[in-house]
Amino acid sequence: MPLLIFDLDGTLIDSRLDLAHAVNAARAFMSLPPLEHETVYKYVGNGAAVLIQRALGDLNTPENAEEALSFFVGYYSEHKLDYTVLYPGVREALDRLLAAHVPMAVLTNKPVRISRAIVEELGLAGHFFQVYGGNSFEFKKPHPIGIDALVGEARVARQQTIMVGDSGVDIETAHNAGVRSCGVTYGFQPETFAKWPPDILVDRLEELADQVLVS
Repeated sequence: MPLLIFDLDGTLIDSRLDLAHAVNAARAFMSLPPLEHETVYKYVGNGAAVLIQRALGDLNTPENAEEALSFFVGYYSEHKLDYTVLYPGVREALDRLLAAHVPMAVLTNKPVRISRAIVEELGLAGHFFQVYGGNSFEFKKPHPIGIDALVGEARVARQQTIMVGDSGVDIETAHNAGVRSCGVTYGFQPETFAKWPPDILVDRLEELADQVLVS
């Protein structure tokens, strides 16, 4: 069986509204007006620190970024599941893969404590042998260190490993790690696949499950 490594935001969960609310709460804390939600969505993908730096705009200084990030993490920790849900078909696909004993893990640039809490509270903790976040390693995606660790833990060959994500960051990570990639079209930034085209492209996660389980 292949090893499937999933991004979290935009791939397994639709967390856009909770992220936008948390970003705008942090901006309000810094006496800034709110951003359009679509603008916030474009800032997601490189971790909380980069998200806040982008959201601060002209006020992005090391001191402001540290203060705003601290507020953001605290606020988001309390409101991470106000509106966040699994994308349609995700639970069904993961259930099928789990029943077939396909090893699965999560690799996200979101802070690991929050990521594991979300996975657990959505009832998916038993599906994954590991959940790694943006602060689990020295480097975040697109650095391959996270995939390298998961490949080693699962003892699966790289040619049998697939990184699944919704943005070019995930596909670039797969490329850097020498593994295959699968892009989902329903996520935050499918337009970034123009620069980093995935090996497989699906509209719903069930399509990937079909391909994996048939092969």
